[in-house]
Amino acid sequence: MRLAQIGLGGVLMLAAPIAAIPTPPPVGTVVFAVGLALVLRNSRWAKRRYLRWTKRYPKVRKAVDFGLQRKQVRRTAGRRWWQRQRLLQGRK
Repeated sequence: MRLAQIGLGGVLMLAAPIAAIPTPPPVGTVVFAVGLALVLRNSRWAKRRYLRWTKRYPKVRKAVDFGLQRKQVRRTAGRRWWQRQRLLQGRK
Protein backbone atom coordinates (compact mmCIF):
# COMPACT_ATOMS: atom_id res chain seq x y z
CA MET A 1 0.00 0.00 0.00
CA ARG A 2 2.81 2.39 0.89
CA LEU A 3 4.63 1.81 -2.40
CA ALA A 4 1.41 2.37 -4.31
CA GLN A 5 0.90 5.73 -2.60
CA ILE A 6 4.51 6.75 -3.28
CA GLY A 7 4.08 5.75 -6.92
CA LEU A 8 0.80 7.64 -7.22
CA GLY A 9 2.40 10.69 -5.63
CA GLY A 10 5.28 10.55 -8.09
CA VAL A 11 2.90 10.22 -11.03
CA LEU A 12 0.88 13.20 -9.79
CA MET A 13 4.01 15.33 -9.39
CA LEU A 14 5.12 14.42 -12.91
CA ALA A 15 1.64 15.05 -14.30
CA ALA A 16 1.30 18.48 -12.67
CA PRO A 17 3.10 20.45 -15.43
CA ILE A 18 1.09 18.60 -18.07
CA ALA A 19 -2.16 19.33 -16.20
CA ALA A 20 -1.23 23.01 -15.93
CA ILE A 21 -0.98 23.51 -19.69
CA PRO A 22 -4.67 23.19 -20.71
CA THR A 23 -6.12 24.27 -17.36
CA PRO A 24 -5.72 27.36 -15.18
CA PRO A 25 -2.38 27.43 -13.29
CA PRO A 26 -3.75 26.62 -9.80
CA VAL A 27 -4.84 23.17 -11.00
CA GLY A 28 -1.25 22.14 -11.71
CA THR A 29 -0.14 23.49 -8.35
CA VAL A 30 -2.84 21.56 -6.51
CA VAL A 31 -2.02 18.34 -8.36
CA PHE A 32 1.67 18.76 -7.50
CA ALA A 33 0.86 19.50 -3.84
CA VAL A 34 -1.28 16.36 -3.53
CA GLY A 35 1.49 14.27 -5.07
CA LEU A 36 4.10 15.82 -2.77
CA ALA A 37 1.92 15.15 0.27
CA LEU A 38 1.53 11.48 -0.69
CA VAL A 39 5.26 11.05 -1.17
CA LEU A 40 6.26 12.90 2.02
CA ARG A 41 3.81 10.94 4.16
CA ASN A 42 5.05 7.57 2.93
CA SER A 43 8.78 7.89 2.20
CA ARG A 44 11.49 8.36 4.83
CA TRP A 45 14.05 9.22 2.15
CA ALA A 46 11.80 11.98 0.78
CA LYS A 47 11.17 13.33 4.29
CA ARG A 48 14.90 13.57 4.96
CA ARG A 49 15.51 15.32 1.65
CA TYR A 50 12.57 17.66 2.31
CA LEU A 51 13.84 18.58 5.78
CA ARG A 52 17.34 19.21 4.46
CA TRP A 53 15.96 21.40 1.68
CA THR A 54 13.63 23.37 3.94
CA LYS A 55 16.41 24.19 6.38
CA ARG A 56 17.96 26.06 3.49
CA TYR A 57 14.65 27.72 2.49
CA PRO A 58 12.53 28.26 5.65
CA LYS A 59 9.74 30.28 3.96
CA VAL A 60 8.92 27.33 1.73
CA ARG A 61 8.72 25.04 4.74
CA LYS A 62 6.05 27.15 6.43
CA ALA A 63 3.82 27.02 3.36
CA VAL A 64 4.25 23.29 2.76
CA ASP A 65 3.84 22.38 6.43
CA PHE A 66 0.60 24.34 6.56
CA GLY A 67 -0.67 22.48 3.52
CA LEU A 68 0.22 19.07 4.98
CA GLN A 69 -1.57 19.64 8.29
CA ARG A 70 -4.80 17.90 9.15
CA LYS A 71 -7.95 20.03 8.98
CA GLN A 72 -8.38 20.11 12.77
CA VAL A 73 -4.86 21.43 13.32
CA ARG A 74 -5.36 24.02 10.59
CA ARG A 75 -8.59 25.23 12.20
CA THR A 76 -6.87 25.55 15.58
CA ALA A 77 -3.96 27.47 14.03
CA GLY A 78 -6.39 29.79 12.26
CA ARG A 79 -8.32 30.37 15.46
CA ARG A 80 -5.11 31.26 17.30
CA TRP A 81 -4.18 33.68 14.52
CA TRP A 82 -7.53 35.49 14.81
CA GLN A 83 -7.24 35.64 18.60
CA ARG A 84 -3.76 37.14 18.27
CA GLN A 85 -5.03 39.71 15.76
CA ARG A 86 -7.87 40.75 18.06
CA LEU A 87 -5.44 41.16 20.96
CA LEU A 88 -3.13 43.27 18.84
CA GLN A 89 -6.02 45.53 17.86
CA GLY A 90 -7.16 45.92 21.44
CA ARG A 91 -10.36 43.86 21.07
CA LYS A 92 -11.17 40.82 23.16
